[in-house]
Amino acid sequence: MLFDTHAHLNDEKFDEDRDEVIRRARENGVTRIMNIGYNRETIPTCLELAEKYDFIYAAVGWHPHDAKDMTDEDLHWIEELARHPKVVALGEMGLDYYWDNSPRDVQAEVFRKQIRLAKKVKLPIVIHDREAHQDIVDILREENAAEVGGIMHCFSGSWELARQCLDMNFYISLGGPVTFKNAKKPKEVAQKVPLDRLLIETDSPYLTPEPYRGKRNESGYVRYVAEKIAELRGVELEELAEATMNNARTLLKI
Repeated sequence: MLFDTHAHLNDEKFDEDRDEVIRRARENGVTRIMNIGYNRETIPTCLELAEKYDFIYAAVGWHPHDAKDMTDEDLHWIEELARHPKVVALGEMGLDYYWDNSPRDVQAEVFRKQIRLAKKVKLPIVIHDREAHQDIVDILREENAAEVGGIMHCFSGSWELARQCLDMNFYISLGGPVTFKNAKKPKEVAQKVPLDRLLIETDSPYLTPEPYRGKRNESGYVRYVAEKIAELRGVELEELAEATMNNARTLLKI
């Protein structure tokens, strides 16, 4: 019983075989998936997928890449969608200083607006953080995001950063990089995060774990993430799967 807490199964890379990919996920023990809609184009298809499959849930929000395009109407739209029965979180939202597709001040403004909206609609948030660790933590603290908490998606920071996020009511989610040979930080975090605050994900079609690194990722591969973390922690896969499933269901109220 595995919960892939972050997928993009509505991505065009799945257009040829989406139903087959979802079937394979089920065969690999994935019984729940949270799919992410993050801009005008992906939110509608994300919701369609959640409506089609009873075990797929949706998060809706605005990615920092697209922050420059977000309008007040878009924010209102997300607020309306927050009432959808399959929407269980807002996001992914945050900061991306690697690509800088939107000006950093605009990214920050859109991030803050979404945190405030999440507090209004009482939903947890899904955080995208790429090379923006300190600014992410500062904004979460300043906006009192601990009120709703959420997920540090595909966490790539240090254990010290993880501790700060844990203190603000966030869960730490690990994906494919924890299986990479030289990924020291994710491995340390995987060993140290309290078991009741840990989540697993794929971010499919991105960040494919070993042994499929370099190929398209899919939700069924979350099993490899779970196996690696269980190995690092010295626990059985079943224990790790059960804990991360319970954590996700508690946070997302599923």
